[in-house]
Amino acid sequence: MTEYEGFRVESAGGVATVTLDVPDKFNRVTLGARAQLDEVFRELGADESVRFVVVTGAGGAFTAGGDIAGFLEASPEELSRLHWNVAAPERCPKPVIAKLQGYAFGVGLELALACDFRIAADDVELALPEVKLGMIPGSGGTQRLVRLIGLARAKDAIMRGRRIGAEEALALGLVTRVVPAAELDAAVDELVAELAELSPLALALAKRVLDLAEESPLHVGLHVEGLAYGLLRSTDDFREGVEAFGEKRKPRFEGR
Repeated sequence: MTEYEGFRVESAGGVATVTLDVPDKFNRVTLGARAQLDEVFRELGADESVRFVVVTGAGGAFTAGGDIAGFLEASPEELSRLHWNVAAPERCPKPVIAKLQGYAFGVGLELALACDFRIAADDVELALPEVKLGMIPGSGGTQRLVRLIGLARAKDAIMRGRRIGAEEALALGLVTRVVPAAELDAAVDELVAELAELSPLALALAKRVLDLAEESPLHVGLHVEGLAYGLLRSTDDFREGVEAFGEKRKPRFEGR
C-alpha cells in the first residue's frame, strides 16, 4: 500500500484500488491530491501487473468535494488547469471503475465522470453544487455532464446545484448500475471478473476510440476506428478469439 495526500493505492490480483480517505472531512480532495492522482494514474497505466483500476472512498462516502478554502490560495492560472489532473482516469489505458457511495459532490463527481464505469450504491447522492459558492464546476464537470446527459439536463443540475439520487442518476445515464449498499463490493468484483475474460488490447483500444468519438467528426472517428480495427487484426489475442470461437471454448487472452 502506498499513501498519498488524502488517498492511498493498493494492488492485488491485477486490480489497483485508489481509496480517497480523509477522515472527518468526507474525503475532501485537495489541489495537491489532484496532482498526485495524475501521477498515480500514469504509473498504473504503465504497470503491466495492473489490469483494472477501482476508485472509491473510505467511510461510506466517495467524497463531498474539494478543499474549498484552498481555492482562495491558488492562482487563477493554477485553477484554470484543474481539468487536466481530474481527467487522469480517462487517459489511463486500463478500464477504470468508480465505486460510488454516500456523497459524490463537486470534484468527486467530476472524477467519477472521467472513469469508464460508475457502479453506485442506492444511497449515493451526486451533485455539482459549485454555483452555490459563486463558482462553477472547474474540473471537467460542465463539459462531461453535457456530453453524458445533454444540455438541458446538465443546466438543470449545474445551474441549480441540486442533488441527484441513485435512481435518477441511473435513469439519466450518470451511473452504469445501482445496487444496495451491502452489494456494492460484489457488483464491482462482478464487473472486474467479466472484463478480466476479455482481451486487454481490445479493451484499451475500445476505450481510446470511444473517448475520441465524443470530440471528433464522424469521418475522423470512422478513420480512427478502422485503424484500431486493423491493428487488432494483427494481434495474438484476436487470433485466439477467432480460434476459440471456432472450437466453442473460452478464449485465453494474454494481451499480445
